[in-house]
Amino acid sequence: MIKLAVTGCQGRMGQRITHLALEDDAFTVQTLLEHKDHPKVNEKINDIIISTSVDALKGNDVIIDFTTPESTLANIEACVSHGVKMVIGTTGFTPEQIDTIHKAAETIPIVFASNMSIGVNILFKLAQTLAQVAPDMYKVTMTEAHHIHKKDAPSGTAKTLAEHVEQNSSHKVENIESIREGEIIGDHKVFFESPEDIITIDHHAKNRDIFAKGSLVAAKFLTNKEKGLFNMQDVLGLN
Repeated sequence: MIKLAVTGCQGRMGQRITHLALEDDAFTVQTLLEHKDHPKVNEKINDIIISTSVDALKGNDVIIDFTTPESTLANIEACVSHGVKMVIGTTGFTPEQIDTIHKAAETIPIVFASNMSIGVNILFKLAQTLAQVAPDMYKVTMTEAHHIHKKDAPSGTAKTLAEHVEQNSSHKVENIESIREGEIIGDHKVFFESPEDIITIDHHAKNRDIFAKGSLVAAKFLTNKEKGLFNMQDVLGLN
C-alpha cells in the first residue's frame, strides 16, 4: 500500500482527502500535518496524531499538499531530504517559488497542478482543441467564480486554462473576470465570440471531492516514478 501523508489535514481539502484516503485500500494514511497554531494539533484521527513537524514525513511514500505557498515550500525541502513524492494542489505561487518546485522535481517526482479535478482537466483539453480549430475572428474571454475566502485572483485554474488556449493557438485571452461570492467551490467558463455567435465551454464543481479524488489518482500515478515534474494532463494521459 501507498504510505500517505496529508498536510493541511484540517482544511477544507485536507479533511476530504484524509476521509477518502482512509476508505481507499490503495492507501495507508501514515502522517497528518497542520500548522503549529491549529487548535486540533496533537488530536487523533483514526489513531493518527495530527503533527506539526515536517520530520514526520520521513518514511512516507507520497504527500498530498493543499496549503499555502510558504507551507508547501517548507514541505518541499523536507520531501527532498526524505525522498517523499509530492502531489501539490496549492496555488498562488510566485515565479521564484515555481522555480523551486521545478528544481525539486530534479530529485523527486512531483505532480503539480492548479486543479486536480478530472473534469477540469478535460475542460483544459477541450479549450486547447477549440483554440486550435477556431478561426482568428473568435475573441476569447473567461470568467471564474470562487468562494469569498479564496485569496488569489484570477484563480490558478483560470490561469492554466488561459495557458492551454494561448500556448496551443494564435488566440489570446483578452479578459478573465474573477468573482468572489459566498461559498462557490469553483466555476470556470470560456467564451469564444465572433460577430455572429458565441461558443461556450464551462465546468461547475458541485463539491470538493472532485479535487480530493483527483489528488489520490495523482498519488497513485507517482508510484513508479523516480523523479520529474508532471501535471494532471500527464496523470490522465491527455497530453
